[in-house]
Amino acid sequence: MPAPRQTRKASSATGRPAASAGQPGRAKRPTLRDVADLAGVSLSTASLVFSGRGPVSDATAARVRAAAQELAYAGPNPLASSLRQGRTGTVGVVVEGRLGDAFGDPFALTVLDGLARELDAIPAALLLLPREPGDDSRLLAQLGAAAVDAVVFALCGPRDDPAVDLLAGRGIPMIAAGAPVDPRVPQLLVAERAASADVARLLVGLGHTRIGHITLPLAPRVPTGPVAPAQVALASYPDGAARALGVLDVAPDARVVQTTMADVASGEQAARLLLGVPAHERPTAIIAQSDVLAAGVLRVAADLGLRVPEDLSVTGFDGLNLPWVDVRLTTVVQDGQAKGRALGAMVAAALSGASVRTTHFPTHLRLGETTGPPPTR
Repeated sequence: MPAPRQTRKASSATGRPAASAGQPGRAKRPTLRDVADLAGVSLSTASLVFSGRGPVSDATAARVRAAAQELAYAGPNPLASSLRQGRTGTVGVVVEGRLGDAFGDPFALTVLDGLARELDAIPAALLLLPREPGDDSRLLAQLGAAAVDAVVFALCGPRDDPAVDLLAGRGIPMIAAGAPVDPRVPQLLVAERAASADVARLLVGLGHTRIGHITLPLAPRVPTGPVAPAQVALASYPDGAARALGVLDVAPDARVVQTTMADVASGEQAARLLLGVPAHERPTAIIAQSDVLAAGVLRVAADLGLRVPEDLSVTGFDGLNLPWVDVRLTTVVQDGQAKGRALGAMVAAALSGASVRTTHFPTHLRLGETTGPPPTR
């Protein structure tokens, strides 16, 4: 029998073997992420080169195309491209943190429920896209390939987001609830700063001079601990920053503690930092940036034998009816389901071709049983 014919592997200019598809044992089909890595650019920049819709320099575009040729990258998935010419029936929703964190957040669940109910009328399904705090790589890879009609940033998120460039390059409409902050992204805004200032004004009017403030995370991967007022303005997350600034506008001497997560355990940890001091230094009121954090404060107050509101006033934000809180909390009410529906209506308008503009979502201060004058002793 004749000897098997030998074929020489083609090599690139860098000495790497050229990619080949469909052969056993060979690497999987190259992705846009592989192209971006080889070209030394971000995933969003590589996406803009292939879409032809973004401000990318000729030199950068040439580098990306050379990397694509070297890797034998054939371009964006043709199925996704064809779907984008019509409708996929799917709306992406960016969720900060792990999906389990969102499902454990009562307010997040009400927003997602309202959004899903509104999108049922389109009809469209929700595709939840989690983002690890401080790590955009997985989210960007998903957004670069996802066949979606629109993307909603429905919950707390960073002020600056590389996903905006990527999605704008793909021509995908975006709607956000306060972040990312970008003129290409219409917003559904809450007057966070004014609402928190109203809470602080209530407490100051009751006679409180020692006020503590527990914030949502102000940046990715932060530890629970004290925050100087100067740091608040530099926060990555605009909702937490605005609420803190509202408190400081009225009570500039308030002691600020930020949390790692918006959960009861983090609220407890932050409350112990504020309350675990001598009585004459202890705050007589604590303003929490969410009802869930406030629930943690109430637990610590009970552990320390502090009566609410006789010894300690406590406020929240969101207006939830938490099953594990047996008192009516003084809080800022923002109807989560109505907020989700409003976001869904903005998505529907964008998909119909209508011009969507930034709008405001109402809140109001609800007086409960957890606020009163400071102790007289």
